[in-house]
Amino acid sequence: MHRSFPVSSSVSAQFLPAGHILGAASLYLQVGDHRICFSGDLGRPVDPIMQPPEPFAGADYLLVESTYGTRQHPPTDPALTLEQLVNETANRGGTVVIPAFAVGRAQSLLHLLAKATAAGRIPDLPVFLDSPMAINATKLFCRYPEAHRLNSDECEQMCDRAHYTRKVQDSKQIFTHSGAKIIIAASGMATGGRVLHHLKRYLPDPRNTLLIVGYQAPNTLGAKLQAGTRDVQILGQDVTVEAQVATIEGLSAHADQTELTAWLLGADPPRQTFVIHGEAEARRGFADHITRSLNWNTACPEKGQTIELE
Repeated sequence: MHRSFPVSSSVSAQFLPAGHILGAASLYLQVGDHRICFSGDLGRPVDPIMQPPEPFAGADYLLVESTYGTRQHPPTDPALTLEQLVNETANRGGTVVIPAFAVGRAQSLLHLLAKATAAGRIPDLPVFLDSPMAINATKLFCRYPEAHRLNSDECEQMCDRAHYTRKVQDSKQIFTHSGAKIIIAASGMATGGRVLHHLKRYLPDPRNTLLIVGYQAPNTLGAKLQAGTRDVQILGQDVTVEAQVATIEGLSAHADQTELTAWLLGADPPRQTFVIHGEAEARRGFADHITRSLNWNTACPEKGQTIELE
């Protein structure tokens, strides 16, 4: 990152760290005399494992994300809520099932669980990381220590906190463990992946907890469960939800409205700012916020729309 490199005879590119997840970057293109920035997904100033994004470095045209463009993350510490829910479920002898994005969210959870276990704030429960992609991503943290905020001891403790289940047979063996445990599996919105098998098995038992820790897009299974739907279909089977369904706010790796606005203030206003990458309400809301609070020239393009830059 940081080093500019040629894309063609008239275009050069530069990546700057964007926080968010391991390897995330904002892209700056120099096209002739014009500079264009694509923010990409922007991380938070304070994150359990990731460094903050580098501020906006200036451009003639900016395309900025808006995932949390109309929302604020709560001030409460998500680690405390996580510990409380783990303890409550463990006391029932139940299982905590956490649908988690394989890169970023899964590692944040392992880090928080490792810290809480070492401090004696939660019991030393078996933790299963049931996602080959998440396993691979976790190991990358130890290979690239400069890319995150964990020191070597914290990184080792995070990596050692879970049992890794790469093979399908290993995943199935989790079901044979009858005691209290924690399962972290993709996908984060429960739209596919191994987490579906765990949801089908553990949702009907009131001892268990489904823990939602990230954004759930409308109409996904995760969103329906978060909204309190009691009867769902998973892998072709009707499932009645008897487990506790809980949500932890504040674990998102996306900057909220205040944090996005602070990122924008890293440089002079662009000639034009395009608000992209968010639900329609979030895009329009953040575009209005930028116009009102910063007095920037802002647009909110629609899908399929073509805009010719001057």
